[in-house]
Amino acid sequence: MIRYNLRCDRGHTFESWFQSSSAYDSQVKRKLVTCAVCGSAKVEKAIMAPRLARTGKRGEVAPADSSMPATVTQERELRAEIKQLHDHLIKNADNVGARFPNEARKMHYGDIEHRPIYGEASPEETRSLIEEGVEVGSLPVLPDDRN
Repeated sequence: MIRYNLRCDRGHTFESWFQSSSAYDSQVKRKLVTCAVCGSAKVEKAIMAPRLARTGKRGEVAPADSSMPATVTQERELRAEIKQLHDHLIKNADNVGARFPNEARKMHYGDIEHRPIYGEASPEETRSLIEEGVEVGSLPVLPDDRN
């Protein structure tokens, strides 16, 4: 997974996760990437700095996702971003429930028109979709009182 900082034509900035850079390009081309604030489909990558964290040894760096604990503020910000993404998805996509793997495949193979959808898939179904080249992503679910 890769995270991009994005900016819409109205100047709003937001983040989004993609399976790969080619998945981002494909989704932007099909106008599936929209601004999390205003819904504009005119979105481009914003300038990003790489996220690196130092290890104890001089000159060595480790990925930022190494086992460093997140601060409370970072956790709150992450939860707020996940909630914003959930809200945007519910507002702008069709919930196809357990039919998600089949609907995603149909769109991938051109059997039905592409549209934003969300739903449920087991880890095995998700893995199978990814192996087939179907562009999907998982969104963490927070406890109800924080979603």
